Amino acid sequence: MPYDDSVPPTRRARPLLAAAALAALCLTTITGCGGSPDTADGAGAKASTSASTSPSASAAPEASPTASLPQGPLTGRTVVIDPGHNPRNREHTKEINEQVDIGTGRKECDTTGTSTDDGYAEARFTLDVSHRLRELLQAQGARVLLTHDDDRPFGPCIDERARIGNEAKADAVVSVHADGSAVGNRGFHVILPAAVKGGGADTSKIVKSSADLGARIAGHFVRTTGSAPSNYIGGGTGLDTRDDLGGLNLSTVPKVFVECGNMRDPKDAALLTDARWRQKAAQGMADGIAAHLKG
Repeated sequence: MPYDDSVPPTRRARPLLAAAALAALCLTTITGCGGSPDTADGAGAKASTSASTSPSASAAPEASPTASLPQGPLTGRTVVIDPGHNPRNREHTKEINEQVDIGTGRKECDTTGTSTDDGYAEARFTLDVSHRLRELLQAQGARVLLTHDDDRPFGPCIDERARIGNEAKADAVVSVHADGSAVGNRGFHVILPAAVKGGGADTSKIVKSSADLGARIAGHFVRTTGSAPSNYIGGGTGLDTRDDLGGLNLSTVPKVFVECGNMRDPKDAALLTDARWRQKAAQGMADGIAAHLKG
């Protein structure tokens, strides 16, 4: 999750473009499509966590990022996956609290992320889902890069996360998160970039394509996981537009954040800690990305 739960979320525009795209894609086939903001770049306020191992064994083997890719419908396309936070951020609070430029202001380099009440860290969740998502996309021929793979002491900072996608000239970037909101707040939401221009930020060229990417992910996420859109952010659409996330503001390629559920709600936590559900979450995101890339 990208925010600090102690800080009230800023008001966010919800462009008709995104809502219409989602409606056209999925709302006619489901009974409902329905999150909160983050401090650095997750998508909601997150409590300090401990990096515990996953409560259930991984159901999908991790694919080597250097493995030979099969030919498939996504051959020639590049996708960057951004696993939210870093399991060891909690050991480097000074470094992750350093302010970085997000175009429209300054924000923390990163945050620790949130966790379930029994200690399953968001950073572990995001890595697990990102590995599953990578494997699914590679099976379709996509070139897949991760912004980090539990291979550095902290970070990367939110500005570097954006830069990795930009330099890869990615066709799509998805930042994987889980929220840390109040009990009773349930469901997923996809965060879209607002129209922002200032400093090093200019999202004018990616707002429309990012809205399409987010709407397609939301529609497939509902169908694959069975989870409803957020009942506390997005007005039932599962989509939320924000202008305060550096990872979106500084992106020059289509990018969204996916808050897969609320780790602080017991019912959502039961899903997020289930390896079978995490595989469904990865599948829903993969299907949405593929649909966006195929047009």
